[in-house]
Amino acid sequence: MAYVSSNRTASASLGPRLGEMFKQAAEAYSAWRLYRRTLNELQGLSVREMDDLGLNQSMLRQAAFEAVYGKLD
Repeated sequence: MAYVSSNRTASASLGPRLGEMFKQAAEAYSAWRLYRRTLNELQGLSVREMDDLGLNQSMLRQAAFEAVYGKLD
């Protein structure tokens, strides 16, 4: 008589994995919305205000990105 023993490790079910995916997507969307809001506010600054901050028009996207996501190394 043959005898087979199988021990399966428990893997995460689909529910928690989908929940985590939706959570990550929601966090990414919130960060993107904050980036867009920050960029819009920076684009509303006058040239004088940008000069006071040490920025120019070409630096606004990078400044908004770094404000939301941090610096890339």
